[in-house]
Amino acid sequence: MEIDSTVFSDQKIGKLLIKFAIPTMLSLLVMELYNMVDTIFVGSTIGSIGIGALTIALPIQKLITSTGLMMAVGTSTAVSRNLGKKQYEKIRKIILNSLILTGFVLISLSLAIFLFREGIIKNLLGSSETLFPYAYQYISIILFGGTFQCLTLVIGYVIMSLGDTKVTLKSMSLGAMVNVILDAILVVYFSMGVKGAALATTLSQILAFVYAFSRFLKVKEEINLEFKFIFEKTIVKAIISVGFSTFIVEASDGLLSIVFNNLLSVSGGDDAVVIIGTITKISMFLFITVMGISSAMQPIAAFNYGSKNYEKLKLVIKETIICITATTLVVWGIMMVFPNELIGIFLKDEDLLIRAVKAFKIVIIIFPCVGIYYVSIYCCQALGKARASFVLSIYRETLVCIPAAIILVYSLGTLGAWIAYPVSDGIAALTGSFYIKKIIKNLKIIKINKASSKY
Repeated sequence: MEIDSTVFSDQKIGKLLIKFAIPTMLSLLVMELYNMVDTIFVGSTIGSIGIGALTIALPIQKLITSTGLMMAVGTSTAVSRNLGKKQYEKIRKIILNSLILTGFVLISLSLAIFLFREGIIKNLLGSSETLFPYAYQYISIILFGGTFQCLTLVIGYVIMSLGDTKVTLKSMSLGAMVNVILDAILVVYFSMGVKGAALATTLSQILAFVYAFSRFLKVKEEINLEFKFIFEKTIVKAIISVGFSTFIVEASDGLLSIVFNNLLSVSGGDDAVVIIGTITKISMFLFITVMGISSAMQPIAAFNYGSKNYEKLKLVIKETIICITATTLVVWGIMMVFPNELIGIFLKDEDLLIRAVKAFKIVIIIFPCVGIYYVSIYCCQALGKARASFVLSIYRETLVCIPAAIILVYSLGTLGAWIAYPVSDGIAALTGSFYIKKIIKNLKIIKINKASSKY
C-alpha cells in the first residue's frame, strides 16, 4: 500500500461514508461490547450484583478508550489533511509520533489508576460496599489490556486514513469473537465470575493488537516507514488538539456515568444503578451510530479541506447529516418497538425490567435529532477549529446534562435523571444546527474570496 490520495478524491461521498463508517462503528461497538458481553455473562451467572459492579467499572473503561480514540482520531485527521496537501514525509512523522505518544500516555494512565484504584472505586465511582469487591477485581485486571486496545485503535485508524479499512474491521472482529468465546469458557464453564470476564476482555484485546501490529509491519514497509524514536512537539500538539474533543465526548460519557451512579445510588439505591447501567448498554447502539457516521466523515472532510475543495466539503457535510438522521431513526424505531426484549437480555427480574423499560423510553425519546450535534463536533475537528470543537464536545453531557440531572433529581427523584437526557439532547441539537449553518456560510465566503482572487 503506497500513500495514495485518490481514495478520497475519486470515490463518491456516499460510498466513502459507508466505507469509513462501517469499520469506525465496528471499532466503537467492540469497545463497548467488551463491557456489554461481560455484563451478559456475569449477569446470567451471579445476577444483578455483577451487572452493578461492571456498571461501576464502565467509567474507567470509558476513560481508557476515550484516550485511545483521542490519539486515533487526532492521528487519522492529521494524516488525511496532509494527504490532501500531498505532504508524505510529514505523514510518516505523524504516525511515529502517534505510536510513541499512545504507548507512553496509556501505560502512565493505567499505572496511575491501578495504584489508586481502591480510593477511585470507593470515593469517585460511587460504589456501594456490596458492589466494591466485584468492581475492584474487574478493574484490577482490565487495566492491563487498555494499552493494547488503544494501540490497536491507533494502528487501525492510521491504516484506514491511508485508504484500507479492512485491518480495523478484522482486528476488532477478532477481539470481539475471542472475548465471547473466553467469556463462555471462563465465566460459565469454569465459574470464574467477574475475574473470568476481566481476563477474557484483557486476553482478547492483546490478541487483537497482535493481529493489527502484524498487519502494520507490512504497511510500514510499503509506505517506507522506519521505526525510530521521534517526538516533535508541533506534531504531538496537533494530534492532541484535534483529537481532544473526541476524548471529551467519550470521557464526558464516563463522567456522566460517575455523576448518575452517585445521584442514583442515593435516590434509588443499587437497583437504580443497575437500571442506568442497562439503559446505557442498550442506548449505546444509538450512540455508536451517530459517532460512527460523524467520525467517518472527518477524514473525508479533512482531505477536501486540505485540498481546498470547498464545494465538495459542503456536500460531505450535508450528505452526512442526511445519512446519520436516517440511520439513527431506523435504530431508534427498533428500540422503541422492542424495549422489553432488548432490556430483557440483561434484566431477568420482572419489577426491574418494567422500571427500566419506562426509563429507557424517556431517555431516548428525541435521540434521532442528536446526529447533527455530533456532525458539528467532527466537522470542526476536520477543519482544525479546535476551540469550537472542544466547546461542542463538552456541551451536551458536561455543560447541559449533568447540571440538568442534578437539578431534576433534586426536584423529581430518579425520574429527573431520565428526563435530563431528552432535555440535553434537544438543546445540543439546536446548538449543533447553529454551528453547521455557520460553517457552511463561512465556506461560501471562502469560495467567493477564492474566485475573486483569480481576477
